[in-house]
Amino acid sequence: MTTNIMLGGVGGQGLILMTRIICQAALKDGFDVKSNDVVGLSQRGGMVWGNVRIGKKIYSPNVPPGEGDILLAMEPLEALRWSGILKDEAKIILNTKRFYPTMVQQEKFEYPEKEIEELNSKYKVIEINAFEEAKKIGKKQVSNVILLGILSKHLNIKVNTWKDTIKDNVPYKSIALNMEAFDFGYSYENK
Repeated sequence: MTTNIMLGGVGGQGLILMTRIICQAALKDGFDVKSNDVVGLSQRGGMVWGNVRIGKKIYSPNVPPGEGDILLAMEPLEALRWSGILKDEAKIILNTKRFYPTMVQQEKFEYPEKEIEELNSKYKVIEINAFEEAKKIGKKQVSNVILLGILSKHLNIKVNTWKDTIKDNVPYKSIALNMEAFDFGYSYENK
């Protein structure tokens, strides 16, 4: 069985590193993995996205429309933007920390609060302000590892594999903080 994961965020949030960690963890546990990410035109704050497909044998990195199992949204507007790729009853792991686009900052458009809230009626949405929780742990940069901890509960990859992969991809001096962030995400229950 294939698991299709879509990642959506804005430039500077660490989407490439998250994609790499997911792929490496899946490969270490014996899965076939294909992925891609689109970041080439982004500047800090610009839209970025990626696909990760995990299974016994994967032929394409692209998640077909309507076949996404999990959307890991690093920002609420990106959850709304990429929700169309999901199948009914899919999961959305949603970082509620907002990064307002320029057009919203310039008051030319309104942030789509109502439309984002309506995602709860169609999908299982796991909401967390990973940015604020990471600051409590000690460093805002570990917010994505909190999200990976939440994601790990929904994939058939061993917890120790996740932790070893994270350790391989973060600076040595921040391993303890990243492990704390992962454990926090793994034990997180949606309020």
